[in-house]
Amino acid sequence: QVQFVESGGGLVQPGGSLRLSCAASEIIFRFNTMNWYRQAPGKERELVAAITTGLSTNYADSVKGRFTISRDNAKNTVYLQMNSLKPEDTAVYYCNVRPPVKEYWGPGTLVTVSE
Repeated sequence: QVQFVESGGGLVQPGGSLRLSCAASEIIFRFNTMNWYRQAPGKERELVAAITTGLSTNYADSVKGRFTISRDNAKNTVYLQMNSLKPEDTAVYYCNVRPPVKEYWGPGTLVTVSE
C-alpha cells in the first residue's frame, strides 16, 4: 500500500520556522509533481505548494514569499520550509500527488502556530 509519511510538525510561535519532510516510494516520487496540502480545523483541505520533476514550483498566494518547497530525488523526499509562520498557518499538513490519490494520504503532521 502506497502511502506518504509526513514529519517535522510541532508547536511554534508566530514568526518562527519549521521544516516539514515527506517520504515517498521511489516509483511515485520519480514521476510525479509532489504537493503539500493542509487542512485547518473546520476547513477544507487546500493546496499549499507544488514542485515538478523539473523543479518548477508553485505556491498558494497565502504562503508566497514565506514557504519554500524542495525535493531530494536521491532520498525520495519532498520538503516544505516554512518561515514567518502565522497563526492562520495552523493545520495538519499532508503531501500527495495532484490530483490527490485517496489511497496515498498519510497521517499528516500537525503544525500549530501559537503564543
